[in-house]
Amino acid sequence: MLELDLSSDIQALRSTFFDILSVVDVEAVRADITRLSEHAGAPDLWDDPAAAQKVTSALSHRQSELARIESIDRRLDDLEVLVGLANEMEDDEAAEEARRELVSLEGAIGQLEVQTLLDGEYDARPAVVTIRAGAGGVDAADFAEMLLRMYLRWAEQHKYSVTVMDTSYAEEAGIKSATFEVDAPYAFGTLSVEAGTHRLVRMSPFNSAGKRQTSFAAVEVIPLMEEAQEVDIPETDMRVDVFRSSGPGGQSVNTTDSAVRITHLPTGLVVSMQNEKSQIQNRAAALRVLQARLLLLQKEQEAATKKELAGTITASWGDQMRSYVLAPYQMVKDLRTEHEVNNPSAVFDGDLDGFISAGIRWRKRPVEE
Repeated sequence: MLELDLSSDIQALRSTFFDILSVVDVEAVRADITRLSEHAGAPDLWDDPAAAQKVTSALSHRQSELARIESIDRRLDDLEVLVGLANEMEDDEAAEEARRELVSLEGAIGQLEVQTLLDGEYDARPAVVTIRAGAGGVDAADFAEMLLRMYLRWAEQHKYSVTVMDTSYAEEAGIKSATFEVDAPYAFGTLSVEAGTHRLVRMSPFNSAGKRQTSFAAVEVIPLMEEAQEVDIPETDMRVDVFRSSGPGGQSVNTTDSAVRITHLPTGLVVSMQNEKSQIQNRAAALRVLQARLLLLQKEQEAATKKELAGTITASWGDQMRSYVLAPYQMVKDLRTEHEVNNPSAVFDGDLDGFISAGIRWRKRPVEE
C-alpha cells in the first residue's frame, strides 16, 4: 500500500515561504504595480521615451516578482492535493511527480529566499557584465568566450532580457572582451557575486603537444545607472572616438562610423559600444556604462580607505574566485564559498544558480571578529 508522507517537508517549505513574504511585503509590491500601471496607461507616456522605458521596465519587474510569489503559493497548495491524490489512488506515478515537484519547489523557494538578501543600494538594478581575457593567450580568449556563452545561457534559462553591447574578437579564436546588459529584477545584486578572476585548467585544444594549460578571464559586474546625471562627467575629462563596427575576422558589419569609444582621461577607463546602429545611441549607452564604472570605482576607493583605517589588509575578493578544471579531473569550485560540482559541462551550459546562491549567502555571512 502506498503511503506518501511529505507533510513535514511541505510544512517546512511553507514556513520558509511565510518568512520570505514578511520581508518582501507583497502588498507593497501590488501597490507599486497599481501605481506603475496608472503611469503606463497615461496617453502622453511616450512623449518622453526615456521616462516611459523606465516606467514600463519597473512595472515588468514588479509584475514578474509578484507572479513568482503567487506561483509558489499555488504550487504549494497543488502539491498537497497531489500527495493526497497519490495516496488515495495508490498511484506510484503521481507519487513520483509529487516528489519531483517538492524538489523543484525547494529550489524555487531557496532562490526567492536568496533574493531577500539582496538589499544593497543598487542590487535591484539591471547589470552590465564585462568579460575580459587574461593570461593564457589563445586559451584565455577561448575561455572568455566560454564564459560569455555560460552567462547568456543562464539568462536565457531564466527568460531574462539580455543585450550584447560590445564584443571584441580575438584574432585566432575566442574574444578579447565582451560587454552585455541583463535587464531583470535584482540583476546586479544577483550577478555581482560573479565578479572576479575565473581560472580554467584543461588540455589545450590549441596546443599541438596536448599539454595542460591554465588560463584566466576577468568578470566585471556593475549596476546600470538610470539617469546620466547620477555621475557628472565634464566633457573635458572625456575623449570620444568613433569608428566602424566589426564582427568576427574583421568583417565590416556597418558602413558608417557608428561605433563609439569613450576614454575617461583622469582614470584611463575605456568604454566601447557598437550594438546600436546610431552613433548617438552608442554614445549614450557608452556614457551610461562609464558613469556606472566611475561610481563603482568611487565606492571601491571609499571601501579601501575604510579598510586601511581599520587596519584590514586582506581583501574580500581574491585574485582567483573560481576554478573550472577539465583535466586531469572534472570539477568547478568556488574558492570563497567552497561550493563545487563535478559537471563542468552543465555549468558552462548555464547551470549557475547553485554558485550564485552560495555566493550571495557567503557575502551576507556574519563577519567573524
